[in-house]
Amino acid sequence: MNPSNSSHQELPQFPESLWVATTELPTFPRLAEDIETDVAIVGAGITGITTAYLLAKAGKDVVLIEAGQILNGTTGHTTAKVTAQHGLIYHEFLNHFGDEKTRLYYEGNREAIEFIRDIVGGDEEKFGLKLEDAYIYAQTEDKYLSKLEDEIKAYEKLGIPGEWQESLPLPMPVRGAIKMPGQYQFHPLQYLKHLTEQFLKLGGRIYENTTMDEKVETDGPITLLTKRGGHRITCNHAVSASHFPFYDGKGLYFTRLHVERSYAVAVKPETAYPGGMFLSVDQPTRSLRSATYNGEELVIVGGENHPTGRSICTHQHYENLELFAGNLLGASAIPYRWSTQDLITLDNMPYIGPITSNQDRIFVATGFRKWGMTTGTLAAKIICDQILEKDNRYADVFNPSRFKADPSIKTFVAQNAMVAKDFVAGKFEMSHADITELKPGEGAVVRHNGQRAGAYKDDQGNLYLVDTTCTHLGCEVEWNEGERSWDCPCHGSRFRHNGEVLEGPAIEPLKQLDPES
Repeated sequence: MNPSNSSHQELPQFPESLWVATTELPTFPRLAEDIETDVAIVGAGITGITTAYLLAKAGKDVVLIEAGQILNGTTGHTTAKVTAQHGLIYHEFLNHFGDEKTRLYYEGNREAIEFIRDIVGGDEEKFGLKLEDAYIYAQTEDKYLSKLEDEIKAYEKLGIPGEWQESLPLPMPVRGAIKMPGQYQFHPLQYLKHLTEQFLKLGGRIYENTTMDEKVETDGPITLLTKRGGHRITCNHAVSASHFPFYDGKGLYFTRLHVERSYAVAVKPETAYPGGMFLSVDQPTRSLRSATYNGEELVIVGGENHPTGRSICTHQHYENLELFAGNLLGASAIPYRWSTQDLITLDNMPYIGPITSNQDRIFVATGFRKWGMTTGTLAAKIICDQILEKDNRYADVFNPSRFKADPSIKTFVAQNAMVAKDFVAGKFEMSHADITELKPGEGAVVRHNGQRAGAYKDDQGNLYLVDTTCTHLGCEVEWNEGERSWDCPCHGSRFRHNGEVLEGPAIEPLKQLDPES
């Protein structure tokens, strides 16, 4: 890094994704009646929309349901790298899954890239699709260099195109790097807005602001129930593409997934960006790619991941990225900052397919481990083939019913021990802020009538008070100052300052309390 290029810029007051801010999305009504369809898909991100498009194209009557607004979840807050280079993963998968399944993981993601290219066609500029080399690099510690060396050996064994590099095009020293040529970046919402339009032309239906109940009737036709109004969706097949599965089906997904938040800032650089997509294997993670905004080049700098609800000062993560960007390239402006939430499985392989081994009419796609642009697209292709009763050579790799003793048991025990620790710690926490000392824009855990409560004072001085007990499984939420939300450390549910659900698995809001009582 070059400290002489360091430049401090004020971060935006509120988080907003570059992709959401630069895309005018259509709006759709809330479901207000009972309906019937061939396939009901819950979740309108890249997986849900791509699955809906493929099934409608195959002649199925498809309904797409979204609890909030379409494309405003993880898909709208990604760094949007369209690549088969997913950090340090191929050496790990070789050890846990063997040569054939690991090679299929790579080939499936390459096929997803080609699918996206085919959809874009000759409209690369419209969708921001740009051919780039992708790099993973080690900058500091010996153990990370050793892992990188193991990774290039895995590339060689699997026949994955990759080149060892002693340096990067960026002005920073590295111990080593792997370049994967021929990858892409794009504007995810412009791409998915196009797929949404194609889905509607094929007769598809979309309903927004429609939260599904976790109860599903499976005797006879599948029946989904809306949380508000109790409206029924009767279908032959259902797909959970809702990030955290809206329906568990006795698959115990809340014990087999953990949730991480990561952060991004969009920086106008003072030094010309050399092109390429970069990801460190050192910690804390650093990710870079370019994007076009108002005819100028921005650099999206991401990283700072941590388990949801387990960071004391979330705004510090943005400041760390700002400092990194300023030192590396300079920063004359930072027009956008945002964060996102990613689900990770026990063995780092996504869950894609029938939700349980004995339930072949309800499908799930989750646990993309920050790489949803390709794996979400691949998931759509796998599930579409399964619904159409076609063979798919990737299906067995991602089967949600798998359970690998190594590393799944160790991870399962560690994750759920942490959940239990968070549950107990939250119940017996002794440190609380003084509600009278809250400043506008601040939130904190306080004591109210002798009980733990969450308080937030908005910029106009209005006070909001909520019960901090998460409505999913009863853990205690914590205040996220960077996003102004209440986040659950156990399973990643997130709530607005007034208790409304932002992200599941919770579907019920936090109970509002009366500040005057």
